[in-house]
Formats: sequence, C-alpha cells, structure tokens
Amino acid sequence: MTFVDSHCHLNFPDFEDSFDSILQNAVEHDVEHALTIATTWENRERVLALARAHGGLSASTGVHPCTTEGHEPSVDELVASADDALVVAIGETGLDYFRHEGELEATLPERASGVLAWQHERFHRHIEAARRTSLPLVIHTRAAADDTMDTLRDHGAHEAGGVMHCFAEDWRIAEQALEIGFYLSFSGIVTFKSAGAIQEVARRAPLDRILIETDAPYLAPVPHRGKRNEPAYVSHTGAFIAELRGMPLEALADATTENFFTLFSRADRNRRLAGAA
Repeated sequence: MTFVDSHCHLNFPDFEDSFDSILQNAVEHDVEHALTIATTWENRERVLALARAHGGLSASTGVHPCTTEGHEPSVDELVASADDALVVAIGETGLDYFRHEGELEATLPERASGVLAWQHERFHRHIEAARRTSLPLVIHTRAAADDTMDTLRDHGAHEAGGVMHCFAEDWRIAEQALEIGFYLSFSGIVTFKSAGAIQEVARRAPLDRILIETDAPYLAPVPHRGKRNEPAYVSHTGAFIAELRGMPLEALADATTENFFTLFSRADRNRRLAGAA
C-alpha cells in the first residue's frame, strides 16, 4: 500500500528546521511520492532544487493567483521553465476572489466582467503554457468556482488536463470539472465535520478521477486539525475517504497513487521517497 501527496509546499519556511524528519515520517506512513508546488516565479527554483535533491519529489512551475509581488512570467517563460523533467505540472493557478474582497466590491454587480483582470490574465497565460507543454494544470479556486470553470472551458484547458486541487465545492462544480477531463484532489478539509458537501463529492466521484493531498503546511486532517500539516498526514485523508466510500484503505491508496502517475505522466515512479539510512 502506497500513498502520494499530490500537492504540498515543502519549500515553505515551516519545514526548514525539520525537513529530514518530515520526509522520514512520510516514508513511515507509506507515502512514496509528493508533488511540491511553486507559488511565485522566484520560489520555483527552490521547489525544483528540492525535487533534484530528494528522490520521490516532483515540482511544478507557476505563480499562485494571489501572488501580488515578484516577476510576472510570460507564456514563453512558463514554457521554458517546464523544460526540466522534474517539472510535472503548470501551477498552481486559477482564480481566488476570497482574498481580494475589496477589489471585488469595487466592481459589483458585474462580478464576472473585469473582476481582478490581472488574475484572469495570469490564469490565461498558465493555461496556454500547459497546452503548449502538454503538462497538466494544478487549479486553485476560491469564491470563484463558476468563473474558474468558464475560463477552463473557454481557453481549451481540456487539451492539457489537470486537477482541481484542494477541492472544496459541491457536486455541481465537480461534475463540470469531470466533464472536461479534470481530476478532483481532496485535502484534509474533507475530514472536517462541516464538510458535508465535499464528502458527498468524495463519495460520488469516479474512483479513477480522484487524488489526495495535504496542501501542507495547511489544512491538516483530523486527528491533526489545527497543527502544521505534512505529507505523512495524507494517509489520514485517504483513510477517511476509504471509509466514506465503503472500500478497503489499500484499494483507495493504490487507486489514488495510480491516478497521480496517470495524470502527472512525467513523474518518475521509480524515484521514491527514502527514509533515514
């Protein structure tokens, strides 16, 4: 039985003093691989350096929709940054209206027209880069699900494919994502008592289209809720979803692992996380 953490941020300062122990704990919890995600143009190099230094880590390239400082890469720059074989995805990218409420209020009631134009333009560039490289997109959406889905459809994101990371929407949005060939990735949020709609999606989604993730250092699942998250805890999320679906944990773990390597086809399954000697 093996797990993959399909989305984490191991380059964040939260892990600087305990990186080796974090990887060791992941191995002890049967985590064989993790995808560590770039959020700025500047930190993508650190993300890639981690993947080069540690078997079992892959990297993405891109700029988070909420990033407001640093370099704004062109499509050509995004494509060039994906040349390295350890870069397996474009993103995370998408739309986040939650963290820019003031800017939204200034544009209401025409919410979807001209809202956060810079975020939309960035999103469009990432989709085009994914289409050019044939690498899947890692999608972040918060308080912007309808606009996110419209953008993915309108800009041909189905040609690249991808995953709705940290899925926190209802079945209506899940169906739309599945219809364009995207996967759904569930974080520790699915284990929260208040997450009934997300749990419904985790029960109903096709087994061959779901992933599990930590989004570490954020969103630790029960029983670690409120603590710093880490890749080892993806096993708790997997166990919760297996129980929801009434299936053996081993089958859920193996399916989500297989799904990860199907979607992120550039990821090398032979590079596995290694514990301490």
